[in-house]
Amino acid sequence: MADNFWPGRKVLVTGCTGLLGSWLTEALLDVGADVVGLVRDSVPRSRLIEEKIIDRISVVWGGVENYPLVARALNEYEVNIVFHLAAQTVVSVANQNPLPTLEANIRGTWNVLEACRCSSNLKSIVVASSDKAYGAHSVLPYDEEASLEGSHPYDVSKSCVDLLARAYAKTYGLPLGITRFGNLFGGGDLNFSRLIPGTISSVICGKAPEIRSDGLFTRDYVYVEDAARAYLLLGEKIATVPDKFGGEPFNFSYESPKTALEVAQKIVSLMKRDDLHPKILNVATNEIPHQYLSSRKAREWLHWEPVFTFEQGLHRTIAWYREFFQKTGLG
Repeated sequence: MADNFWPGRKVLVTGCTGLLGSWLTEALLDVGADVVGLVRDSVPRSRLIEEKIIDRISVVWGGVENYPLVARALNEYEVNIVFHLAAQTVVSVANQNPLPTLEANIRGTWNVLEACRCSSNLKSIVVASSDKAYGAHSVLPYDEEASLEGSHPYDVSKSCVDLLARAYAKTYGLPLGITRFGNLFGGGDLNFSRLIPGTISSVICGKAPEIRSDGLFTRDYVYVEDAARAYLLLGEKIATVPDKFGGEPFNFSYESPKTALEVAQKIVSLMKRDDLHPKILNVATNEIPHQYLSSRKAREWLHWEPVFTFEQGLHRTIAWYREFFQKTGLG
């Protein structure tokens, strides 16, 4: 990344209280950007608030479902870079109660894109899709040419996000890129129904971790600090070379798929609690059994390479949760 690109840039981050949003916001501040965060709910234990990142940014209170609010934020703060991360991201929540997920993920995205279309200041927009947008395919790993075939509520919402973004890029020439990440992990994920934070939490509490699937579901993973760096890189590339990078989707992962059982066992081992054997619940429904990605395009086009290995990311994540549970008294 160019040293002189980010200082003073006015950047809007939607979803900045989430796992990736908090790390991306901090990374933007570290490179000198002027950050505006769109915050729907105050989550006291989120990294954004707990680590006082929120005190260093301008805050607009509200959700992406509110189009006039999004448009006002873009115009009043003269935003020229947008990272659209706001979404309902828990697959099981989407399956149980799909309407809020569809509202936030689909309506929220078209609101952001339409507000960007009507803004004269925009130089770069990065829209968060997901590997789930591909749906279930028999040929793996997915590359960016694979069709988008979401079948269940969360997957469908992300297929729609992806298609909306590409429609606005192609029809209106919006300078945007699309990210499709493997499963993100890192300190600050407070959705303990997810495998990695849930396993770490269980081990800290001296309990055997529980796996909702049969343990054999396969996923790719990306540590959150590597993901934040990927966003900065893509945002800069779109702004500086829009003709090449505009409208393009990019996969990001460690290209090292692992089963849920392997991940849980690795965490138990790293935390030196091999006496805690993961319990297989086998209750997961309407989830894709096997997903993993090719990141070749990101490596060749963006020269993106992860800084951390999967194990190094787990070490950093475990350390964050140990400190978090100690401070909050939850362990």
